Amino acid sequence: MDTKRLNQLSIKQYLANNKITPVKDKGHYGMYHSPFRADHNASMKVDYDKNLWIDYGTGEGGTMIDFVMRLEACSFSEAIYRLEQISAGMASFSFHGNNLLPKEEKPGMIINKVQSITNPVLITYLNERKINLGVARQQCKEICYSVNGKPYFALGFPNNSGGYELRNRYFKGCTSKDITGIKVGGNACLVFEGFMDALSFLTMKRINQFRQNVVVLNSVANLPKAETYLRSQKKVYTFLDNDEAGRQATEKLKIVCKSLSDQSGLYAKYKDLNAYLCGEFFNQKKYQSRGLKR
Repeated sequence: MDTKRLNQLSIKQYLANNKITPVKDKGHYGMYHSPFRADHNASMKVDYDKNLWIDYGTGEGGTMIDFVMRLEACSFSEAIYRLEQISAGMASFSFHGNNLLPKEEKPGMIINKVQSITNPVLITYLNERKINLGVARQQCKEICYSVNGKPYFALGFPNNSGGYELRNRYFKGCTSKDITGIKVGGNACLVFEGFMDALSFLTMKRINQFRQNVVVLNSVANLPKAETYLRSQKKVYTFLDNDEAGRQATEKLKIVCKSLSDQSGLYAKYKDLNAYLCGEFFNQKKYQSRGLKR
């Protein structure tokens, strides 16, 4: 996909997918709190018709590619790479003006190979996220796929539809959207928002497999798909994100579940469990390890 087409991907939808919503929506444009800095005045404008943005606080602005470069702190080529994969992994991703990509031009994702994780780039990515490699190899696969003939690779976490949640340093998508249920036995269940949080839990516990039932939502939008099963569980422990969507999902589950224990307080200073693993938890373990060597 060329840069002109990528710049037509809806900035409004890209923001919504990243849980960034307008403070004021005037129909043809929206005013947002700038995601680049502390902004109490909602001084970033997105023109929906022109599909352009401007941060009045800094004077920065531009196209979709410019926005991704600024938000993700990445190069021009990396921004293109990310947008190509996003558009491929989300068939419903709209183009500005609400014009969908013509049917014959819709990007197709083809799975070419599913194998154990060996790619050094993916291993480096796991190291950056502080995920134990043995845990990742037990729970995930390396997925080699192509989009419009271009080869890509990602970590693949299986879901209940027989598809995969896909992750690499630049891409977050899926082959099919569904929850992942792991039944171990008993009547207690752990609920995670994303599979990186589930892998973080195992890494922190220093185990490769779960010892309780697990539901990974893979998106809070999938919550209704898990409700029937969670009703049958005597005890539910939630590890959802410390943001508005995560809190709302937790409140909904409190109504559904017989007994729910919200574990988000354990990582209250962090967005999610993986951020906690990468931050405070990892630093504590590193300090303790140094202490033992003495």
